[in-house]
Amino acid sequence: MTVSTSPRLFYTTSPMPCPYLPGRQERKVMTELTGPDAVALHDRLSQAGFRRSHAIAYAPVCAGCRACVPIRIPVRQFVPDRTQRRLLRRQAGITIMEVPPQATAEQYELFRRYQASRHESGDMAQMSASDYRAMVEDSPVATSLLEYRDAGGTLVCVSLVDELSDGLSAVYTFFETADPRASFGTFSILTLIEETRRRNLAHLYLGYWVRGSDKMAYKSRFRPAEIMRGGHWMPLSMTAGQS
Repeated sequence: MTVSTSPRLFYTTSPMPCPYLPGRQERKVMTELTGPDAVALHDRLSQAGFRRSHAIAYAPVCAGCRACVPIRIPVRQFVPDRTQRRLLRRQAGITIMEVPPQATAEQYELFRRYQASRHESGDMAQMSASDYRAMVEDSPVATSLLEYRDAGGTLVCVSLVDELSDGLSAVYTFFETADPRASFGTFSILTLIEETRRRNLAHLYLGYWVRGSDKMAYKSRFRPAEIMRGGHWMPLSMTAGQS
């Protein structure tokens, strides 16, 4: 793969209220994923703790705060615990199909219900159907959707996923929230771990783990996990006590 040697510009956003920890401000550093080296750049930045949104790669650079920690699962070492195994058995009737990254009205209706239930005050709750289409379809890298359907064929969960050279990156997942026992968020991660293994890739990237945030705390329940500190990936257990 040819990688461009032209300068790459990074930008820093203005401070905004943190969506995870009350009373804090967030800033991000970002760059555009454009040009002939977009795929290789996305690969390197993802492995360095960046995330993708549309054609932008970003990472938090908040003054005086290191709460957002990149986290990934080494899938070949992962073993589900008792609760996770029970969930897999309970959801054995769910069918999963990989589809191209093309937005549908059915997906958007599920997305809209999810936002209203889980993130009513967040920016994404205001996304229109065209905004949703852009989130799904505006990708300069290899991206797909996994659709989860129950025994009756109803769409209950969708995961937007990027493929990297060493793993899969879970970009965004939304699901039916009417039955909390369904645990579709956890179930989707378990199935993405299996999909990563099936593709003979090493890691499932889950974005950021944020200690103290109920929205992000669940990611640390998948063990073993690795988090990035000081530019290096290390076992979560080694650094769990750090802030």
